Amino acid sequence: MSDITTIQLSKETKEKIASFGLKGESYEDIIKRVYSFAVKEHLRQFLMSDEGFIPIEKAIKEADKKWPE
Repeated sequence: MSDITTIQLSKETKEKIASFGLKGESYEDIIKRVYSFAVKEHLRQFLMSDEGFIPIEKAIKEADKKWPE
């Protein structure tokens, strides 16, 4: 393992983290696994978001206005 640091957590938070653990898993392992899941979920939400998008039909109409045949 590389450099080690200490972070302070309340007992409540420590118990919540432990509840995600598998038998024999360290807090380091739990946090890495949960972080990996969070990153994937964040990416999924970004990719599935319809924010800033318009329906294809509307996009075609707008394109036809800008570039008529």
